[in-house]
Order: sequence, then C-alpha cells, then structure tokens
Amino acid sequence: MMHRFVYKSFLVLGLALLGVGSVMFGTQAASTLAAMRVTMTGNGSLTMKPGEVRDVTVTWQNTGTTAWKNDGAGYISLYTHGPKYRTSVFNAGTWLSASQVAKMTETTVLAKSTGTVSFRLTAPMVEGKYSETFALASESTAWITGGDFTLTINVAKQKVVSAAVVTDSGLAAKLAMQSANKVKAKAGKQVWLTAGFTNIGSKTWTSYGLQMPDLAVAATGVSFANANWSGSKLVTITGGSIKPRETAYVNFALTAPSVNGVHTAKFQFTANEVAVAEAMVEIPVTVTDGAELSSVDVFAPKAELWGDEGTVVNQDDVIAGNEIAEPVVRVGVLIVDEETDNEVIITSNESDFTVVDTQGNLLAEMTKGKKVTAAYDGNHYIFDRGNGVEKSSYPLRFVPKIANAVMTVTNFDRTVTRGSSNADNTFRNVLEIRFNTVKSRNWLINELPMEFYLKGLAETSNVSHIEFQKALITAARTYAFYHWTRNTKHDGEGFHVDAYADQVYKGYGQELRTPRLSQAIDATRGEIVTYDGETAITAYFSRSAGKTLDWSEVWGGSVPWSKSVPVPCDVGKTLWGHGVGMSASGALCMANDGKLWNEILKYFYTGIALDKRW
Repeated sequence: MMHRFVYKSFLVLGLALLGVGSVMFGTQAASTLAAMRVTMTGNGSLTMKPGEVRDVTVTWQNTGTTAWKNDGAGYISLYTHGPKYRTSVFNAGTWLSASQVAKMTETTVLAKSTGTVSFRLTAPMVEGKYSETFALASESTAWITGGDFTLTINVAKQKVVSAAVVTDSGLAAKLAMQSANKVKAKAGKQVWLTAGFTNIGSKTWTSYGLQMPDLAVAATGVSFANANWSGSKLVTITGGSIKPRETAYVNFALTAPSVNGVHTAKFQFTANEVAVAEAMVEIPVTVTDGAELSSVDVFAPKAELWGDEGTVVNQDDVIAGNEIAEPVVRVGVLIVDEETDNEVIITSNESDFTVVDTQGNLLAEMTKGKKVTAAYDGNHYIFDRGNGVEKSSYPLRFVPKIANAVMTVTNFDRTVTRGSSNADNTFRNVLEIRFNTVKSRNWLINELPMEFYLKGLAETSNVSHIEFQKALITAARTYAFYHWTRNTKHDGEGFHVDAYADQVYKGYGQELRTPRLSQAIDATRGEIVTYDGETAITAYFSRSAGKTLDWSEVWGGSVPWSKSVPVPCDVGKTLWGHGVGMSASGALCMANDGKLWNEILKYFYTGIALDKRW
C-alpha cells in the first residue's frame, strides 16, 4: 500500500529584518557590508526562568561583497543595539564587554557563504517580557545592513499546570506561527488572527482548537470575549487528521478590551478535547479610543519593553501587527510524469546543496554543478547521485546551502515539451519531490520566500505602468498569503498554490526577464489587502465588459469587499476571465490616468484596508 504524506508544516527560516540604517565608523562603504539572516534560536522568541542560562546561535548569509573575518581590522562581532551600546540585563559577565556580545565564530566568511555568532544569555531575576535588540558590526567600519535582530524574551517562573490541563504523554504541541506578534486596535474592535501548532507528540489529532486558560492563570481584569466564541472556547475544529510532525492552523477572533493600554491575550491550545500543557498563544494588544487606563490593568508591560513599532497608519483600520516572518510559500511547479520520463534531474550552478528527507535526515551532500536524479517508484522515493540507486521512505528535498540560491531541473524544458519561448526550469531555494494519493500523482514543489515567489509570477508584462504593477502584485500577494494562512486548498498534495490554475509562476527565469516588476514588488513588500482586520481573498481577471461582477453572481454567497463596480475603460469590450474583483485592463487604465496603486485597489475592492505584514 502506498504511503500518504500530507505536508502541513514548514520551517520558516529567519524573521522579518527590521532594517537598521548603515552607521559609519570609518570610511569603508557600508553597501559592501550586508547580511541576510538565515536561522536563529527560537525564531526570535524565548521563554526563560529567572536566572536561567541559555545559549543562542544566529546565522547570516554574507550578501555583500566584502569577506567577513573574526580577527584583525574590521572584524565582525555582535553589539547590543536599539539603542546602540545599551547595557543588557541578560549579560552575566560572559560577553566581551557590557555592549559587545561576541565575535563571529568562523575565521573567514566569503560573499554568499554563511557566518555564525553564538552567545550566552542569563535571565534576570525580575519576571517580565523583555525586548533585546542586537546588530552585527564591522569593527571601526560600519554596521552591517540586515545584521540586526530582536529577541522577545519572556522571563517567568515555572508554572504549576492546573488540574484543568490533562497530561497525556501522546499529546504535545509547539507554537509554529502566529499571524501577529502584537496587535493595535480600537476598543471593542474585532480582530481576526491565525495561529499554527505543530504536533510534536505521538498521537494524531482528530480535533483541535483554542480556549481560555484556567481562570486562576488568566485573570487579567480585562475581557477579550468575542461573539464567535462558544463560552470559554474560542474555536474547535473537528474531523481533522493532524499527524505527528504536521501543523494545524486555527483562525480565531478576539475583541479589543474596553480599557486603553497594553493587555496580554493568552489562549490555551487543545487537541482531542485535551488542553495541551505549555501550548499557548500569547499576544499583547494595545487598545486605543477606550476608557482610561486604571490601576486594575496591572498586567500591561512597561512602555520601555514595548517599543514604538507597529503604529496604526490609519486610525480607521486595525493593524494586526506587522512583525510576522516573511512567509515561505510552497508552489506546485511540475507534475512529474511522462514529460520528464517520470523523474527529475536536479542541480545548482550557484551553490552546494544537500539531499534530505522530510524527516530531516541527511541523505547526500552535493557539490555545485553535480546532478542527482530522483523519482517515486510506487513504494519508495529513489535517487541516484552517481553511486547507484538509493532509497527513502519519505519525500526528498533538495536544499541549497546558500539561502535562495537557484536550483535547476535539467530534464525539464518548456521550449521542447510545451512550445514555450523559455525553458523556465530554474527555481530559487528548495525543491521537493512528493507523491500524494489524493490525486495519485507526483509533484515537484518549490519552497521559497513569498517575495521571491512574486518575482517569479508571469501575471503582467515588464513594461506595464508601475502603479498598475504595484496594485496587481499586492492582489497576487494577498491571494497567496490567504492560501498560505489557511493551507487548505492543496494541503492533500503538500503545497499552498500551484503554478498554473492559481497564479502563473515561472520561477527564476521570469524574475530575470521582469526587473521593473521586481521593483514594484520591493516597493510594496509585505503589503496585503484586509477587510475588517482579516485577510481578504483578492480575485482578479483580465478584462471586464464595462463592470466587474459581484462575487455572488459567479460563485454564490456574499463577500462584502467583492462587489460590482463600473469599469469605464472596459465599456464595449468582451469579458476575459471570471469577472470578479479587479479588472487588469481597468486597473491599467486607471494607472495610466494617474491613479496610485492603493487608490486602484480600494476602487475594485470595496471597504478594504492595506496592511504591511512583513
């Protein structure tokens, strides 16, 4: 019997970079010193007991042109930052100085290679939530662009699990993601959020959800109760099947409390109707336009630990945090069938790479330019790197050692098999071969950061108006983010969107051909469309016949932001596409008439807001 592999979880490497400006210590140009963070202990969030010692490791890719060294002139080390050279309460005398944390581990890190800094934190004895910011520097030269990061550290004593939490050795969960790290909203405003929990236990979850924790633990003096809740239960999802190592995603609503200030919303994760110990969602909520802060609100964090990020841009909008890590999207790019002789031949001309299985087991080390052939034979995943056929029980992943390096599928050429103008067989970052029994077919899946995915889309030309490009790419980003958040459309086949029916994706070749489109993507980085604080699904199409169609006319039901609007530029023309949402020809006409990208989006999508999420 063939195995069924349902991939619902993925590792999001790194967090959104906060962008410290280049501070010059000397005369060397800071543009030659740049970094992109690849991994970080705890993904930026740690929980420590008072006095606990914790080792932290952060790796960066050297994306500049200057080699990094850990000794001599301009050596690379980590400093406290935000503000610069601050004295941290987490230094217990193990750092190089009060503000200089540690040197880079490696002797030399060349451009495109990765470097590491490891250091020790010692938690203070005072409980609370702390925000510690650090930045890489080239000594007496410059701060390294992209080398900054912030750790959120919750220092708290070990809590005794209440009787309401049932201990079950087969049930264990770990918070994998939450759509906002903090929320700012008007009093009484409804906010929709998403949390993902990975099953790290041994039992399959047939139901899961969120509920209020034990009242003795959660008594905060304020209420987040929402009309969508059922008593103390926020949401319960039944009929699922979340196996170990898979991730469940929970959409839930809360209501901003009536009292101004910062309040912490804390919710308990449940699996199989059991509260899973230590599996919690915890989100600070800043409330405005409510009653004045009173002494009862004793759980508000100190202002200096909150910082000044996440400001509401439009007081009529709810900004549900803009601090999530850039999503890593999984794209079904190729059905591995007779077009490629039921196999794929993979290499990279940019980076050494590894072959691993989806359990994280290292199967092969490949040098740049070497090829590996992979397939699924009906029982096993097989691959050949020149040593004969090797087998795996789990799907195979081809992972470049340089983050986001280009991988090539050498036996896939659209000019030969599809009559296209370009081969379009190159893709950034990870490739994965995975068979599924849902449709009994074998997919090659490309896993890459959202913004690089957008640069590989072929939804418009390189020469179209820049404001139109910004509008279209924001709609495309929102569509992809919607399906990334829910992870339901193609979850049985192991990816979020496909490269054909969802949005046309051609990979790295398309990115090279459309540099102006890349500029539009960079200019709108992380911007998505929301309605009433929730991600809106943003349909778009080629051309209307003079007006767009209401969602209900095509797909039934009522979608408040997808209403019919006139499109004067399309009058007298023939409808191309489903007609719902944004007309591409109408949007281009508006851009040519001087309208900005945000004005175009707000015309076609009624009552929406724009929210920068990463």
